Amino acid sequence: MTDLIPTALALLCLLAALLPTVLAAMNLLALRRPAPEADPGLVSILIPARNEADNIDGTVRAALASIAVPVEVIVGDDHSTDDTARIVRAIGDPRLRIVPVPPLPEGWTGKNHACAHIAGLARGRHLMFIDADVRLEPDAAAALAAQARRTGAALISGVPRQRTETLGELLTVPMIDFLLVGYLPVPLMRRRLDPALGAACGQLILIEAASYAAIGGHGAIRAFLHDGVRLPRLLRAAGYRTDLVAGAGLATCRMYHGFAQAWAGFSKNAHEGMATPRALPVWTLLLGCGHVLPPLLVLAGLFGAVPPGALILAATACALSLATRAAITLAVRAPLATIPLHPAAVVVALAIQWNVLLRRERAGAATWKGRSYPVNGA
Repeated sequence: MTDLIPTALALLCLLAALLPTVLAAMNLLALRRPAPEADPGLVSILIPARNEADNIDGTVRAALASIAVPVEVIVGDDHSTDDTARIVRAIGDPRLRIVPVPPLPEGWTGKNHACAHIAGLARGRHLMFIDADVRLEPDAAAALAAQARRTGAALISGVPRQRTETLGELLTVPMIDFLLVGYLPVPLMRRRLDPALGAACGQLILIEAASYAAIGGHGAIRAFLHDGVRLPRLLRAAGYRTDLVAGAGLATCRMYHGFAQAWAGFSKNAHEGMATPRALPVWTLLLGCGHVLPPLLVLAGLFGAVPPGALILAATACALSLATRAAITLAVRAPLATIPLHPAAVVVALAIQWNVLLRRERAGAATWKGRSYPVNGA
């Protein structure tokens, strides 16, 4: 009887590890870098910027270097107190505009307000929203616009290759790709319009201008922080298709500098993702059993604390977990150090989510770039 409990637990771990292994195998076959095609249709590259002096020059110049499609680049200066506006003006390209974002109205979050404002000034058939720390490859705009035309999707998104230069970033940022590739059934997402299957990366979103206007644009999600979740779900609810592609070859991004900034950044919109009373226990079971508990059971088995059968099951689960992480790491061009750090990264991800959920009732607000917003989670 005493052997049944660790054996049952190890079997649960194996099943939990097998789920992302199967999904990742399907998704890595489905997610491809789209081929660019020349097209005369204008793409408006829209960049909301608030105190981005360290990033904005490289981001704007990379956007202006786009090939195969004509582009305009509009930077929304969202009340920056640094040299963001001066740096953009100094670039001096006729395809480039920098515009001041009006004061933030009540009920809006900052990025959504800035995006809505600059979208209203855009002339392109497609609107390409990128964060101010994203560096586009020259054919990225042409590739995403071509994918939209080929598939008929109103929104195309992908996760840029994430630059991670500190241990704190390695423990946090790579989970973006792992959760997306390991837990979203992309082939099913492409077949069905279920809003719950909608997903995007807010760092890199191309959306058809007419569809964007039809759903009310960022104004329809004005009170929320997680546009990568809200926009595709809103489009799908209105009957529009959305799609994901492999984004590592389209752009690069260094989201955060160090652990403290990453913790704060992932915390700000956690309540619109995992950190809800219904979702987080399920995610904790899936991630904890699939990726954290197996190595602990293996370690216990090496000291004779679990029976041989349970040790074999746990070791298999551990191998599946690390193999899945390795396959995703290679596909998205992440550092190889991500692989052995994977169990710790899962622990950190769950810690961020639980911290947000448990303090939500006390804090009642998310804070980012000097602004505080009411919590709008389910």
